[in-house]
Amino acid sequence: MAKKKRKQADRPQRRACPVRQAGVEEVDYKDIELLKLFITEKGKIIPRRISGLSSRSQKRITGAIKRARNIALLSFSEGYMPQESNE
Repeated sequence: MAKKKRKQADRPQRRACPVRQAGVEEVDYKDIELLKLFITEKGKIIPRRISGLSSRSQKRITGAIKRARNIALLSFSEGYMPQESNE
């Protein structure tokens, strides 16, 4: 018996990276609004298989989140810490 060839339609379609689709060229640790999209309510970084990011974008987002946490732009336990203005 001959092996069955797999059709192109049988393979799952690759999702496009949401960061590239949004037109973001460089991920910056100061862009809190972008980073909080990839953090859960408990402060965990959303994994790549759920967020749909490419491996390069996931590494850049993860690094930026860790930098933002270290300089207190993001909270370690909560996803987003809004800045209070003293006006």
